[in-house]
Amino acid sequence: MNLTPSVPARVASVAASSTHSFSKQPLSAVRLLAGLGVQGDTHAGHTVQHRSRVAADPTQPNLRQVHLIHAELLDELNAAGFGLHPGDLGENLLTRGVDLLGLAVGTRLHVGAEAVIEVTGLRNPCSQIEAFRPGLLAAVLGRDEAGNLIRKAGIMGVVAVGGEVKRGDSVQIEWPPLPHKALERV
Repeated sequence: MNLTPSVPARVASVAASSTHSFSKQPLSAVRLLAGLGVQGDTHAGHTVQHRSRVAADPTQPNLRQVHLIHAELLDELNAAGFGLHPGDLGENLLTRGVDLLGLAVGTRLHVGAEAVIEVTGLRNPCSQIEAFRPGLLAAVLGRDEAGNLIRKAGIMGVVAVGGEVKRGDSVQIEWPPLPHKALERV
């Protein structure tokens, strides 16, 4: 990812949706609830809320309480002509200046004055992203030098400590103890 070192790690936008729609509505602020997710968001809950996960096993723990995307991805996609806006890809938090995809499982993101999100893994983009904008699925997937799949559609986390989060809030990274475990899809 192309990050500018002088850009402070910040929240660029916050969003939520009370329905299982693909996109989320940008808001002035959201409240994160410990162990649940974003207050009023359809994906908040102790157990899985994503429809495909509920169909498979509704008793699974919800490791996808908060969806984060780096604004640099939207910049890249918009440069390719996709015309995306905050919330369009279903993210709850859009960050700038944070290499989200380079984080490790268990990394804690201290957001704003109180909230803490613990990173659980990568978002696995599904066919809904292609239905939203043709060509978008291919644009958020890539391959590394060894041919391994790279998922660029953001990361997922759980709320460790609740609190209000709004645009402009700082993001501080607390790495987990070594050895770090690379992010995988959740």
